[in-house]
Amino acid sequence: MGTRDGDGSDRSGERNAGRGPADRAGAVDGDPTAQAARTGTVSPTDGHDGPSASAVERTTLRLREAVPTEVAPADADPGGPGRSDEPPRYAPAWLRLREPADAAARAHDLLDPLRIRLANLPSRADGLVVHDLGCGTGSMGRWLAPLLDGAQHWVLHDRDPYLLHFAAVGAPRSAADGSRVTVETRRGDLARLTPDALAGAGLVTASALLDVLTAEEVGTLAAACAAAGCPALLTLSVAGRVELAPAHPLDAEITEAFNDHQRRTGLLGPDAVTSAAEAFAAHGATVRAHPSPWRLGPGEAALAEQWLRGWVGAAVEQRPELREPAGRYLEERLAACAAGELRVVVHHTDLLALCRPTGGSS
Repeated sequence: MGTRDGDGSDRSGERNAGRGPADRAGAVDGDPTAQAARTGTVSPTDGHDGPSASAVERTTLRLREAVPTEVAPADADPGGPGRSDEPPRYAPAWLRLREPADAAARAHDLLDPLRIRLANLPSRADGLVVHDLGCGTGSMGRWLAPLLDGAQHWVLHDRDPYLLHFAAVGAPRSAADGSRVTVETRRGDLARLTPDALAGAGLVTASALLDVLTAEEVGTLAAACAAAGCPALLTLSVAGRVELAPAHPLDAEITEAFNDHQRRTGLLGPDAVTSAAEAFAAHGATVRAHPSPWRLGPGEAALAEQWLRGWVGAAVEQRPELREPAGRYLEERLAACAAGELRVVVHHTDLLALCRPTGGSS
């Protein structure tokens, strides 16, 4: 089964599809949506050659080997070893489901220090250039671009061209002050990230990405941002803590098993923010961190249900001996969720790294 993100969903697709920057030769120049996006002409109704929203939900989950339903139900975003010669896909349906909770959770307290740094950057004719790594369907840009003043050009990086299509057509068109926002897409792998890939960048962003990286990959990211002299806003990294009300005797054991699952195959999981903060600080950056928890109640029941299924499923995969008690636990939790009686806080952390400008001091 694939790696799950800090919110319980499977990230086998995002681990590969959402790992970010491409070399320039890897940009999807043949994608008509990407071509139009480069000129800022794409609108949500463009891209008529792409699938409709309903088709997205039917077709974006890649074909995978069978997975036991008590580990990862079919209506979640289940992981599994797909064909190694095809880029895995991360379901846009799940990304749409979590987007409102992500937007509500991100730390606005980090925006003022970010704005101050951006205001001190040399101005560019095409405005602020933002590189969004592992962009998925583009939720980070839809949240952040309307909160920043001035013209912006977003470079959306992902390995999956399908997700890049939706990120491009759903990109915002204007900044907080009405200035123009344009986008382009680049397909590629974070493992090949170099300072050259970030040439001219004024800001690097990512969302729910750090915890599915290795320490080496985080080090590569920090080095590239430091070499480019640009700040990095890296949001919604799993913190390894979950609060559920009412409490249950198995809560702690499920949490511990899930956190162990997050660290499989060398991934950072709940250690991601600490590792990233150390990596950026080693390059002279000023680092700030701020909590960014999901707070799920009756109004977020659909998201809470899918999160529960994935969270418990990952714990069972990590500790198979939990299968029977975890199955009963999941049934109880889903019933409470359906009845509007469950409250969940999924803790994340946002990180702002203010790298030293290449032409001066920080």
